[in-house]
Amino acid sequence: MVSERKFISENVRRVLLREHIKKEVERAGFGGLEIQRTPMGTRVTLIAERPGMVIGRKGKAIKNLTDTIEKKFTFDNPQIEVQEVKNPNLNANIMARKLADSLERGWKFRRAGHSTVQKIMGAGAKGCQVIIAGKLTGERHRTAKFTEGHIKHSGETANIWMDKGYATALTKPGILGVKVFIMNPDAKLPDEIRILTAKKGMEEKKPEKIEEEKVEKEEKKQSKKKEEVKKPEEKASSIIKKLKKKIKKQGAVEELEI
Repeated sequence: MVSERKFISENVRRVLLREHIKKEVERAGFGGLEIQRTPMGTRVTLIAERPGMVIGRKGKAIKNLTDTIEKKFTFDNPQIEVQEVKNPNLNANIMARKLADSLERGWKFRRAGHSTVQKIMGAGAKGCQVIIAGKLTGERHRTAKFTEGHIKHSGETANIWMDKGYATALTKPGILGVKVFIMNPDAKLPDEIRILTAKKGMEEKKPEKIEEEKVEKEEKKQSKKKEEVKKPEEKASSIIKKLKKKIKKQGAVEELEI
């Protein structure tokens, strides 16, 4: 029970840190957060659309952020590393925040949903889904879904290739929840089959050629066996010759002595 409580408290602390950084870096375009424990301390990798706003003038903003992480959340020697998003339209967190901002500005939910889907698919995603939930048309709660391309909700492909983002929009009727799911352009689905093209110069072998090759291989095997049989006989004959030479030499030496 003690170890389980440790795991729960550690994960709760990480979730609270994520929410705090998300609020602090909202204007810079929060794209994600990774926390890794190292022998030197805690490495916090922050992904943002505009990293200059995260660092601040002369690094003041990032220093204040490290101090709050160390004091408020009690992380040992935190080291923040800021990375820029290569393509913001393929980041689920950034797109969810942009969609929430457009809804707060007064866009109709259908127009906002379809425009985000078009932006994501135009960036090269394999599939995406946008879910907007809340008081969309009246006092009654409802959910609107905008889907295009391939989407995986469970399994290994969903864990590896699906990027998920969440944001909230504060409107006059109430709070709207926004979820964005994006499938990576490099995603390899299990049902995809690749057909490799034949190389130049490679011709299809006819059955006659195949039989000829088999016969040649058998002949080579037989010739090797014959050579292996001959080798011990040759060795024996060479040993006999050497012995004869030695015997002749010894006889010549004995004659000289006499």
